[in-house]
Amino acid sequence: MGIELVIFISAILFGIFLYWRESNSNAVYRFLNKIVNSKELQMSKDNPKGFVYRQSLLPRIIFIVSLVLVAALVVEFLTPIAVFSSYYGISAFASFALGTLIGTYLANFVIKTTEVVEEKSDSIGDMVDEAVEKGKDFIEDLKSKDDVVVEPAKENTTSQPEVEKTSARDRLKDKGLM
Repeated sequence: MGIELVIFISAILFGIFLYWRESNSNAVYRFLNKIVNSKELQMSKDNPKGFVYRQSLLPRIIFIVSLVLVAALVVEFLTPIAVFSSYYGISAFASFALGTLIGTYLANFVIKTTEVVEEKSDSIGDMVDEAVEKGKDFIEDLKSKDDVVVEPAKENTTSQPEVEKTSARDRLKDKGLM
C-alpha cells in the first residue's frame, strides 16, 4: 500500500507538470497536428489546445492512458521489472494513470482560479473600498443618533387619590379562598 501511495502522489505531480507545460506551449501537439491532418483540417495558430490542455474528458483519458501504457511497455521490455505480470504492476499502472488524470484537473483548477483572481482583483479592491465607506457611513449614522438628546417624560401633574393597597393575602381572604 505504501508504494502505491507514493506512485499515486508522484502521478498527481506528473499530471500537474504535464498540464502546466502544455498550458505554456503546445508545440508537440501542433507538430503532430501538422503531420496527421491535411492543410484544411489543421488547427489555427492561436488555438491553445493540447493533448491535455483544454481537452474534454475522453481525449484526455485516451492520451494519458496511452502515454502511461507506452511508458509501462518500455519499462517492461528494457528493465527486469515486470509491470504486467502481477497484480501489483497492474495496480501501479492504474494508480499512475488515475493520478495523472487527477493532477491535470487539479492544475486546471489552479490555473483557472488564478486567472479569475487576476481578472477580478481590481473589482475586488473596489468592492472592499465601497464596503469600508458604507461602514464609515453607518458608524457616523449611529454616532449622530447618539447625539440626539431624549427629553425625560414629564410627570403626570393631575393628582389621583391614592387607593389603599391591600396585600395579596388580604385579597384572597376577602374572596374566601384562604
